[in-house]
Amino acid sequence: MSSISSSDTIKKEIFIECRPATLFSFFTDPDKLVRWMGRHVLLDPSIGGKYRIDVNGSDIAMGEYKEIIPNEKIVMTWGWEKSKIVPPGSSTVEFQFIPQGSGTRLVLTHFDLPASEVASHIQGWTHYMPRLQSVAQGQDPGIDPWSEQAMHEQ
Repeated sequence: MSSISSSDTIKKEIFIECRPATLFSFFTDPDKLVRWMGRHVLLDPSIGGKYRIDVNGSDIAMGEYKEIIPNEKIVMTWGWEKSKIVPPGSSTVEFQFIPQGSGTRLVLTHFDLPASEVASHIQGWTHYMPRLQSVAQGQDPGIDPWSEQAMHEQ
């Protein structure tokens, strides 16, 4: 496997046809977040509040909220429950909600990743951002194929 670069930062943007307030709710309401990422989600969307996103029964993302500006920005630490390479709190994800025409430009920046983990996290965000786009625009992206991944591997 070749690495994308030695950079420890990922930046991705996507245009979503909905208001920033609508999109913001898909990061702060567990019933909405679980429609695009994870099987079980626990959120405390407040400064210092923790979150836990069980992606597939074995991969569990955890961290805490560092900054919340309603309908504008969310900054949270990010890591994986059982990982020694990217443990909970070891990296940071920033989501910016920028009004643009009839919708919102979502800018995701993931900082402080070990270079060896950049490619897998690019793959992850490339998988989840279109799912978020679909659900925030009122469509049903269907069951996340990744949420079943661990069950098939056992």
